[in-house]
Amino acid sequence: MPEERVRGKTKTRGGRPASLRTWALDSIQRLWRPAGTVVAVVLAMLVTWHVIYGKHGLSVWQQKRAEDRALQQEIKDLEQENAEMRQRIDHLNSDPDAIEREAREKLHYAKRGEVIINLSDAPPAQPPSNSGR
Repeated sequence: MPEERVRGKTKTRGGRPASLRTWALDSIQRLWRPAGTVVAVVLAMLVTWHVIYGKHGLSVWQQKRAEDRALQQEIKDLEQENAEMRQRIDHLNSDPDAIEREAREKLHYAKRGEVIINLSDAPPAQPPSNSGR
């Protein structure tokens, strides 16, 4: 009888299973390892999918890493621009004639009695013609 249980052939004299309970226990004993293996493989696949594509997975991590690099570069650019602006402010604060030069060049300010002549290549503006009369 123990040999028959090992082989999964617990039967009575008529060739039928001894009882439903015995048959169920024998089936469970035969199938629990393959079923456990399938469950373990499915769980491993789910965990792998979650690690790669989940809320905090590798794909999201790579996107955040690229975003971090872009933001770090932007910070460096802004720090460099701020340093240049600080130098310009210091120059304007230390040189009293610098403000006057800036106003004359950029805003076209003139002192009393001065005339500014524009020597650009653009043609002068033509007055509108009155040919419609």
